Parts: sequence; C-alpha cells; structure tokens
Amino acid sequence: MNKSPYFSPSHEEFRMKVRKFAQEQVKPVAAQLDASEQFSVELTKAMGKAGFFGINIPKEYGGHGLDYRSLVLAVEEIARVDGSQAATLAAHNSLGIGPIYMFGTEEQKKSLIPRLTSGEHTWAFALTEPNAGSDAMGTETSAVRENGQWVINGQKIFISNAASPMSLGSTIQAITGEIDGKKQLSTIIVESSTPGYETERITNKMMWRAADTGKLRFKDVRVPEANLLGEEAKGGRQMLQTLDSGRLTIGAMGLGLARGAFEMAQQYANQREQFGKPIKKFQAIAFKLADMAVKIELAANILYNAVWLKDNGQEFGKEAAMAKLYTSEIAREVADEAVQIFGAYGLVRDNDIERFYRDQRILQIGEGTSEILRLVISRHIDKKITQ
Repeated sequence: MNKSPYFSPSHEEFRMKVRKFAQEQVKPVAAQLDASEQFSVELTKAMGKAGFFGINIPKEYGGHGLDYRSLVLAVEEIARVDGSQAATLAAHNSLGIGPIYMFGTEEQKKSLIPRLTSGEHTWAFALTEPNAGSDAMGTETSAVRENGQWVINGQKIFISNAASPMSLGSTIQAITGEIDGKKQLSTIIVESSTPGYETERITNKMMWRAADTGKLRFKDVRVPEANLLGEEAKGGRQMLQTLDSGRLTIGAMGLGLARGAFEMAQQYANQREQFGKPIKKFQAIAFKLADMAVKIELAANILYNAVWLKDNGQEFGKEAAMAKLYTSEIAREVADEAVQIFGAYGLVRDNDIERFYRDQRILQIGEGTSEILRLVISRHIDKKITQ
C-alpha cells in the first residue's frame, strides 16, 4: 500500500484491522442479508465489539479516543465489501453518537454515549419528514413545553438505525416555538422505550437492503425538559454541523464502494477471456480500468484532505460538501463501468457487482443531494469571492 501524507502507520494498521473484519465477517453474509432484507443484530453487535462504535469519541465516554480519519477509514473498508453494514456504521457514529458528543451536557454524554459505544445499541438522528427533506424549515414535528416536559407530536421518515431492536432512541429535530413567523427548531433526545414513540421499518428498498431504515411517529411523547440537546432554537445550526461531519462518512462510503467495484472489475477482466485472451488486454477495457483508477485516486485525495482539515481544527464545510459530491458521483461512474466490464454476468443477483450498482444510488441523495451540495459549494465560493 502506498504511503499517504494524511495517515500515520497506526492509521494504516487500523485500516488493516477493519479490512480483516470486513473480509472475514461481513463479506461472507452480505449477499444473503441483502437478498433477505435482514438487519443483522449479530453482525452489528460484532462491529461494536470490534471497536467500531465511538471510534473518535474520548475514552472517558466509552469511546476509543481515535480521530475522525480513523472513522472514515473504517467506513471505507466496510463499504469496500458491503454498503448496508457501512451505512449502519456511518450513521451510528456520525449522526447518532456525534451530535450527543458535540452538543450534549456532561450528564447526557455520560448517560448515553457509553451505551452507544458498547455494541449493544444504535442511535438515530431524526431529521427528514414526509414534507421536509432538503428544506429543513418544512419540519412539522412539534415539541411543546408542558409541566416541565416536552410533549412531542409528528413523524419522521427515511431515518437510519431507527427501527431495529437495537435502536435505543433518536435525536429529534422539532419546532419548539416561532418568532416573527419563523420556526424555531431544536433537537431533543428521546429513547425508544418512551410511551407514544412508534417505529416502522421501511422495506422493499433498492439499496442498503440489510440496513435499518425506518419511519418514526410521535404521539404525545413526553420527555423531561432536560432532554433538550444544546440550546433551544439552535437545532438548525446543530443539524448543519452534524451533516458537515456526516458527509465525510458518506464520502467514505462512496470511495469504499468505488474501490470494491473496481477490484471486482479488475479481477474479472483478468479472468474473462474472449478471442483467445483476457479482456483486460483489449484497449477498450484497459482504458475503462485506467479511468476508474484515476477517479478513485482523485476521490481519495479530496476526501482525505477534507477529513484532515476537520481533525486539525480547520474549516472543512466546503471541502466536506465537495468530497461527498465527488465520491458519490464517482461511485456511480465506477460501479456503472464495472457492470459494463462484467457484461450480462453483472446483471444477475448472484454477482456482488449487481448489489454494488444498486447501493451506490443512495449516495447522491442521502445527507445532501448532489443538487443541494452544488448549492452549498457555490455559496462557499461566492462568500470567498465577496470577502
């Protein structure tokens, strides 16, 4: 493996640990879990026990005290063999544990985070609603103060890690007031055992079929006022900060998927013979593989640079948006070319590349569509020009 300026030997050692886990425990069951739409509690707990939950969280809260680059490497290596398990890992770390660590009180952190790093539970970040996706101000879920409690009513949809038996609860974005006609959004911690908290698993997905994606409904859900995460009316800002970090793990999913698809296509091109020689010997195939390799190299550098900026306390919002946009786009391009190299064999479910081709599609939608990311990037560069 080539040395990278972004990673130390300990990073690369950690990468190989995750790669070994992915090859030995994830790859053998990935196709069957996808086919049966089964969320594997056993495999998810195994990821937690292996030290992949709370990777970048300090040890005092039950984490492993590593940096965000280590989390990105872990997601990349799992995505190299399966998108569903990578989605579970990425969402639990960046969207689940992340906001509690970034915005929670000491009491909230010490009460929740050790349970979420143990491998026994997952946690969700409940933002999206039927009428609120890219437009967060379309949020309709409400939380009203009443006798020292928040009374929550509403619904969420397409929420990762929200509906499995392992889901301990979620951080909910809700309207907690209105000033001059503008909704005030806040985030509130709610455990799934709370009366009125209802979950429903979403099935028949094209992608991430073995990941837990759910709907949430809140019917007069009551939690203490102390469950407010951070300051009231700061939920929108918290959401944006959370998504900046989350885009790095989605970028890792795109990069890992592209690497996996490329490796499968390269191996097949070495084995498949036509006209008396391996198809890699034909310029049409050789050039496809060359283009794929270039795109992967560029994606790796743009992602690793963004996460290096985060780890070193520098602004990384623009770079995170660029990384997520580019890695998701090249995941699509590389997976598509890989299927082309496989030909008809790439179109059947017995072939892992067919699953990769399906799994890449969500990456251009989740945690900021490619269209919204272009808007985010354009605002960043416009701001720089006007300064």
